[in-house]
Amino acid sequence: MTDERRSPGHPALARALEAVSTPSDVTTPLGEFTLFDGVPVGDSVDRLYDALDFHRGVEVFLNAVPGASLAAMRRGFRSIGVTEPHQLAYTDPRANSGSFFLTPNTETTYGTMFFDLRAHGPIVIEPPKQSLCVVDDFWFRYVADMGIAGPDQGEGGRYLFLPPDFEGEEPEGYFVFRTPTFTNWVVFRALGGVPAIKETKVYPLAAADDPPAMEFINLADLAFNTVHANDVSFYEEVDTLVQEEPTTALDPERAGQLAALGIVHGRPFAPDDRLRRVLEQAAQTGAAISRALVYTPRDPDAYLYEGSSWLSAFLGGNYEFLRDGARLLDARTQFHYFATVITPAMAHAQVGAGSAYAYTAHDADGEVLDGAKTYTLTLPVDPPAKNFWAVDVYDTQTRSLLQTDDPHPSVMSLGDAVPANDDGSFTLWFGPTAPEGREASWVQTVPGKSWFPVLRLYGPLEPWFDKTWRPGELERQPGPR
Repeated sequence: MTDERRSPGHPALARALEAVSTPSDVTTPLGEFTLFDGVPVGDSVDRLYDALDFHRGVEVFLNAVPGASLAAMRRGFRSIGVTEPHQLAYTDPRANSGSFFLTPNTETTYGTMFFDLRAHGPIVIEPPKQSLCVVDDFWFRYVADMGIAGPDQGEGGRYLFLPPDFEGEEPEGYFVFRTPTFTNWVVFRALGGVPAIKETKVYPLAAADDPPAMEFINLADLAFNTVHANDVSFYEEVDTLVQEEPTTALDPERAGQLAALGIVHGRPFAPDDRLRRVLEQAAQTGAAISRALVYTPRDPDAYLYEGSSWLSAFLGGNYEFLRDGARLLDARTQFHYFATVITPAMAHAQVGAGSAYAYTAHDADGEVLDGAKTYTLTLPVDPPAKNFWAVDVYDTQTRSLLQTDDPHPSVMSLGDAVPANDDGSFTLWFGPTAPEGREASWVQTVPGKSWFPVLRLYGPLEPWFDKTWRPGELERQPGPR
């Protein structure tokens, strides 16, 4: 090779040098940084590390929302005394707006609990017959279905959950599942309502011969919070999980992001004042990005119809948020920031079975829904629901049921509660005051607050899947601006 070809003055190398070099002054959304011939100088060094910690803090927020969500939920349950495997929390007659829960519905009765395999050893669950029950691990990953979607097919059975370090022989007579985490979350939904929920049995395997009596705790009249933080304490919620669970519970990539911030299994998380300040900003930014992903996603697949604001909560058709071998990171954050429960059944809805969902935070003109204004929503003739349909209204801040004069801010088709129009369609009203004569079709909203509705179809039918039926847009009605 000649000296000329090795020389930076050679046109090819000159172009390459420009591409591999960093300018002396770098302007970014995170600030301006100065370098001397490729070496950061002065206070740019410290500010670059602040920028790196901020960037990682935002990424940790977006990627650890699933774990933080369950850590916060468990803390909420503990605050009302739900701490043991024989204690099952439930809603009688149904969920209401008295507490903060991520988008619960007001139509069905749920039971829910956590179990700790480190504290109590292997756990046995006997779900009610004709139930739909799901177990997720502490990082909000799917472990098992029980009931109709599980191996017992709704006929009842005994499920055994083994801890990640279990090394003994698996006993016979159980549907056996091993979980990556010691702590796991269970949700129960029984077609028979509260009486069926109370048929549930949960006990340690060691007590199988004489299980303790179940204790059922009604959440309906209790006020407590199960929603994760949006400030620096978010990272403390995640640290609680990391300290309790084995290092094998999390993939190396997310574990590395956490470790870069000082969240490491077996070590105290003690950020200094500088890092704490950076993480406070990172959490607020991560929360703002999460809200953009929920309320105005940029993935075209999130929109159910062309030219519509109605959104799908679950993208990709895969309960692990995988598409073409890639993790849909934004879709994972979108779902977990405002919803709960992971099961394959959510990704593979079937005609006449399960439920379908749609939500929006915008009106027909693309404006954010305003609690001081009045809107109408028309559901065309024959809503495609084998069982019934419902619309619940939520607070955009807490993603929980909107707190109004009615603790059940919803309308539903059960019992012909909502009168149909002459053509068989339904017009629903939303606003701070009820339109005269429309009280049965109205849900109250709160001036000064935004809100969003979730449309649920229980037993969705073919017109929902082929999109020959679609809900109308939310139309703002004349009134004070």
